[in-house]
Amino acid sequence: MADAQEVVLSERERQCLRWVEKGKSSWAIAVILSVSDNTVNFHIKNAMRKLDTTSRTQCVVEARRLGLI
Repeated sequence: MADAQEVVLSERERQCLRWVEKGKSSWAIAVILSVSDNTVNFHIKNAMRKLDTTSRTQCVVEARRLGLI
């Protein structure tokens, strides 16, 4: 698990994770944010890497635990 002091998520990564937390698909998030679903997946994967997680759900839980979203 990551340490909150060493993890910095971009605003877009945080936005994407907040929508994932609400149950939105990458496609739906892309429509909401007016970007491509590839861009959404890019941001989510970056957040997953930074938080050392292996799934979108785990990433959201870890970001929430660390107070990042």
